[in-house]
Amino acid sequence: MKRITDIRGLRLKANEIRKDLIKMLVHAGSGHSAGPLGMADVFTALYFAILRHNPHKPLWKDRDRLFLSNGHIVPVRYVTMAYAGYFPKKWLSTLRKLGSRLQGHPERERMPGLETTSGPLGSGLAQAAGYAYAARMDNKKFRVYCICSDGEHDAGNHWEAVLFAGKYKLSNLTAIVDRNNIQIDGHTEEVMPLEPLEDKYKAFNWHVLHIDGHNFREIIAAVDHAKAVYERPTVIIAHTIPGKGVSFMENMPEWHGKPPKPEEARVALHELRTLGGKIRGEHE
Repeated sequence: MKRITDIRGLRLKANEIRKDLIKMLVHAGSGHSAGPLGMADVFTALYFAILRHNPHKPLWKDRDRLFLSNGHIVPVRYVTMAYAGYFPKKWLSTLRKLGSRLQGHPERERMPGLETTSGPLGSGLAQAAGYAYAARMDNKKFRVYCICSDGEHDAGNHWEAVLFAGKYKLSNLTAIVDRNNIQIDGHTEEVMPLEPLEDKYKAFNWHVLHIDGHNFREIIAAVDHAKAVYERPTVIIAHTIPGKGVSFMENMPEWHGKPPKPEEARVALHELRTLGGKIRGEHE
C-alpha cells in the first residue's frame, strides 16, 4: 500500500473518508456518527502513515496489530480499510445488513484485518496488553496499538489492563484515547469525571502524551515518540471534536449513537465538500 507523505494529502484523505462515512451511515439507517467523524484523522494517519501492514496480506505475521476497544466507532475503521484496499468500497453500503461482513461492531472472523471482536466497552486494552505481553515473550518486533474511548474508562477492567501493562513495562504497547469528552449519557465529566486522567496513567507507570487528534503532524510525532520510550507503555490522549467536520454534530452528545437522516446527510456532505475545496486550495 502506498503511504501518504504530505500533510495536505492526509487531510484530503480524511475528508473523503468522512464523506463516505456519512453516506454509509445514512444508508444503514443506524449507527454512530460523532465518534467515527471525530477519529477519522487518527485512523487516516494510522493506515496511511504509521502502521506496518499489507492490505493484500491482512494476516502478514509481522504486521502491527491495531485493536479497537470502542467497537461502536468501527464505521470509520471500515471506510479507512476500504480506502486502504482491504475490500471494495461498494461493501460500505452493507453496513449493519443481515449477513454483511460489516457489522455494527467488528467481528474478527468476518473480516481479515480486524484483530479482535469488540462490543463490551473496557475490554480492548486487556486484549491488546495480553497480545503485547505474548509478543514480547516470543521476541516479536511488531507493535501493538489500542484505540479506546474516554467513556469506557468508567469500566473497571480497563484499569486492570492499565495496571497489567504498567507492571510488565509493555513498551511495545501504545494506547490512543479518544478524548472527545462525550459518552452516550452526556459529557464525561458530568457522568463520571475522569480528570486528572494524565496523573492516573502516570501513577500506573505509563508514559503520557497529549495531542490535538486532528493535527497529523502531532499524531505521527506522538507515535514516533512512543516507539522511543523504554520499559513503559505509552498512552496518547488525543483531544478530538466529536462529529468533526459537520457543524451541527460537533460536540453534541446526542449524535453519539445515531445516524443522520437523508436531509441532514445532504447538509453534512455539502459542508465536507466545501471543506475539501478549501484544503485543496491551501499551500502547505
